[in-house]
Amino acid sequence: MKRIAVDMDEVLADFSKELVDRVNEKYNLGITMNDLAGTPIQKLYPELADDMFEIVNTDSFFRSLPVIKDSQEVLKELAEHYEIVIATAAMLSPNSFVAKYDWLKKHFPFLNPNLFVFCGDKSTVKADYLIDDHIYQLNTFGDRGIMFTSPHNINEPYDLRMNNWQELRTYFLEKVNVKV
Repeated sequence: MKRIAVDMDEVLADFSKELVDRVNEKYNLGITMNDLAGTPIQKLYPELADDMFEIVNTDSFFRSLPVIKDSQEVLKELAEHYEIVIATAAMLSPNSFVAKYDWLKKHFPFLNPNLFVFCGDKSTVKADYLIDDHIYQLNTFGDRGIMFTSPHNINEPYDLRMNNWQELRTYFLEKVNVKV
């Protein structure tokens, strides 16, 4: 059985939306998701970068992340044909481990928690595919990477990009020739 590694933040969990909501609430800025087109919020407001890290590096932040549309249904379907590994760069927010684990168990109870990998560099993950929103992770991954479109990466060139979970479903269940 082929193995798909799936990033958590910006692929399963709407990290940007939650951060924008919290920054707007704290600083009354009125940032929209369109403002992030091609740029991480930290680059738009570098003077708030330390404050944003404090917001993100909390248990409550990761517990409250919204689920990306269709990810639950499609990932459940993919799990019937592929081994699913969750590969999340938790080392960037060390206080997130338990919250990320609990969030995954709550929203994706059909996944095997023994295949949740909390790491920094995803090149250490053994899988046939990696679905991720960061070019660094995709470029260092040894097998087939798939860029998942996120506000910060819309201008980033990559040879295989998926804009939503329905496109991923089509790719993995129809184009890769898995028998459904």
